[in-house]
Amino acid sequence: MTSSIQAILQRSIDVKQQILEDQELIARVQSLTEQITETFRNGGKVLFCGNGGSAADAQHLAAEFSGRFYTDRDPLPSEALHCNTSYLTAVANDYGYDMVYSRLLKGSGKKGDVLIGLSTSGNSTNIVKAFEQAREMGIITVAFTGSTGGAMKDLSDILINIPSDDTPRIQECHITLGHIACQLVEAALFKG
Repeated sequence: MTSSIQAILQRSIDVKQQILEDQELIARVQSLTEQITETFRNGGKVLFCGNGGSAADAQHLAAEFSGRFYTDRDPLPSEALHCNTSYLTAVANDYGYDMVYSRLLKGSGKKGDVLIGLSTSGNSTNIVKAFEQAREMGIITVAFTGSTGGAMKDLSDILINIPSDDTPRIQECHITLGHIACQLVEAALFKG
């Protein structure tokens, strides 16, 4: 069992090492932090969406902005779009699950906001539809995906595609890069 644990940890390290060596991906993470910082400075908000484990990660990252990360500071306007279960179940029932994020975005998003969609495949239909809605509204789209970017690739202003097809390794890296963005945005906005 010890060798299995070590092998899994090594696979996680290997994916992070690939990210570390990918200067284009690092530059896109830098662009992400700059965009989020600008959005908050301009009075906009950052919205997140995902399904399953990616929904949990979306909620986690939204809480880092709206709560705090390292600094005791004012909250930043950020939320995960799936947290209102009455809304989610009503829209899924009345319009279909594919519409749950695009419909809420249409009602609560505005030009200049940022929508971050987390999908390991990049093909989650409800997130793709939200990205299409975001494009119509002038909302910046950021796709956190696996290696190919899937359907979200062509709909994203910033693509954070993890160089892996292994769902757990992708999700681990989504949180790592999300935490990096939170830390850098917080530092930029709340300099000691």
